[in-house]
Amino acid sequence: MRSLEEKIIPREKLAEFCKGLGGQGKRIVTTNGCFDLLHLGHITYLIEAKKLGDILLVGINSDNSVRKLKGPCRPIQSEQARARQIAALESVDFVTIFPEDTPEAFLELAKPQIHTKGGDYAPEALPEKKIVEFYGGKIVCLSLIEGFSTTRLIEQMKVSS
Repeated sequence: MRSLEEKIIPREKLAEFCKGLGGQGKRIVTTNGCFDLLHLGHITYLIEAKKLGDILLVGINSDNSVRKLKGPCRPIQSEQARARQIAALESVDFVTIFPEDTPEAFLELAKPQIHTKGGDYAPEALPEKKIVEFYGGKIVCLSLIEGFSTTRLIEQMKVSS
């Protein structure tokens, strides 16, 4: 079993690392997100993504990119805390942190066979679709568990305080 430190791959080593996995015949599945407050929707989604291949690699948005995407009050947890929490999940094999607002550069390094997103996305509308397909991969949108989102959790905490 890998330690959390072994499961977090530095950005600068990602391309070589993934090339090595591909050379071993491993089917790489990727997903990405902020994962600011881990909830049942995330966990279920990651379990489903893992079933699609041998290796599940999760790209975590950096703190700066989360602020750009979600606003000045986010992230609630640091990128290192978020990466370690996701890495601790049994379904997740590896994690990396990426600084961009969108995952294209992460995907260009990883070159996954499958890239997953939640069912609230349409594959044709995803900016990452071109890069995944360019390297021979495909986009798979997984179903969502209704009622679970980080934004909703934050709103519930505001109401109850």
